[in-house]
Amino acid sequence: MKLRTRLHRAAALALLPLLALTACGSGDTDGTAPAGAQAAPKDDPVADVRKVDAVAALLPADVRKAGTLRVGSSVGFPPGAYYPNGTDKDPEGQDIDIADAVAKVLGIELERQDASFETILPALGSGKYDVGTGNFGVTAERLRTIDFVTYINDGQGFAVRKGDTKLGKKKITDLVQLCGLTIGTGAGTTFEATLTAEKGVCAKAGRKPYDVKVYAENGATLTALQQGRIDVIMSTINGLRHQASQPASQTEFLGEFHRLDVGFAFKKGSPLTKGFQAAVNELIKDGTYTRILEKWGTTASAIDASEINPRAHL
Repeated sequence: MKLRTRLHRAAALALLPLLALTACGSGDTDGTAPAGAQAAPKDDPVADVRKVDAVAALLPADVRKAGTLRVGSSVGFPPGAYYPNGTDKDPEGQDIDIADAVAKVLGIELERQDASFETILPALGSGKYDVGTGNFGVTAERLRTIDFVTYINDGQGFAVRKGDTKLGKKKITDLVQLCGLTIGTGAGTTFEATLTAEKGVCAKAGRKPYDVKVYAENGATLTALQQGRIDVIMSTINGLRHQASQPASQTEFLGEFHRLDVGFAFKKGSPLTKGFQAAVNELIKDGTYTRILEKWGTTASAIDASEINPRAHL
């Protein structure tokens, strides 16, 4: 079954981290890969996924009849979700593959709509989207209004400009290490929430406080780092590790700070969660899940089984 993707692409989402380094625009209209964009791996583990009737039966009857779900999708950077061939082409990445594979198991199609990260969770409550994707970490605050179905374990990490010695290339294990520095991160993220909640640690340690700069696009955050307007980026473990592996980014990954379950997001009380959980577990059982993570180099984030609303660790 071919998945139907409806993409509403805003210009602000067009900037990829590597594109920011080359001062390119939102992608070539002729479909060629923009300069600096990383080509997607060719393996297609989703191609052979088929509908599983027993899992599809867990969806509400009206959803099975309609055959589609509206997905609010935050497209940022590899390996999660990005545009390797320009924004006039479909996005690719780990999150895209997992969502598409889940949809095939459920026998439905996805109407994927681009949205900025910070707008997706509120829009679930209003009914604009049926499900949200974008590396949403499960937190106690979010669990008050959102239901989650987990599919990976990612989390929080830090990166600096290559050669920057302010932090001495040390792994960040305590936010006190950041005192006096300027940290760039994404709007509406767990990173912003963590940095805001813990801002008093520097005063307690008798140190100058750190400053937090929030950006709507990941490309803008990396540009700020390259231009010296921020000293360090706080973002996803997988994203920063992948970014540092690309020579053009000129960044260094400073290690994992905090692991966090990541999942599909739904409005509280959604009847879709059991079907999505069963579909993820089906993909784990038949090996498709492992192939997807191997494709994107994220096997360290594998989970043994999907959970609905696991205990939050943040």
